[in-house]
Amino acid sequence: MTRIALVALVVDDYDEAIRFYTGALGFRLAEDTPRPDGSRWVVVEPGDPARGTALLLARAKGEAQRSRIGDQTGGRVGFFLHTDDFARDHARMTAAGVTFLEEPRHEPYGSVAVFQDLYGNRWDLLQPATS
Repeated sequence: MTRIALVALVVDDYDEAIRFYTGALGFRLAEDTPRPDGSRWVVVEPGDPARGTALLLARAKGEAQRSRIGDQTGGRVGFFLHTDDFARDHARMTAAGVTFLEEPRHEPYGSVAVFQDLYGNRWDLLQPATS
């Protein structure tokens, strides 16, 4: 089996990113390992590690990387968080202070709403329609 295991997300601060992804989004901290160069290998995942892709929270190094924080996909939705209960997760995330950029929509492909992470990256919270 082959799968995409990690996607790097450039962040400003490890600890604030961990708090957001584990607290507001309900992810699990899978790994937080110091590296010899002073950086850390920080992995968060939304659910069962065998089923999905995790995020590698990578602290920006240098101005070029810092300039991309919050805009890694040129303003497009770049991350898609699937849920099995849209209403539950939308309510939980809203209560946790997550900024939704629109009201929930019910499309042929499922229930969806765009939200921002703490740096401004756009995400879809999506409950796919059942076949």
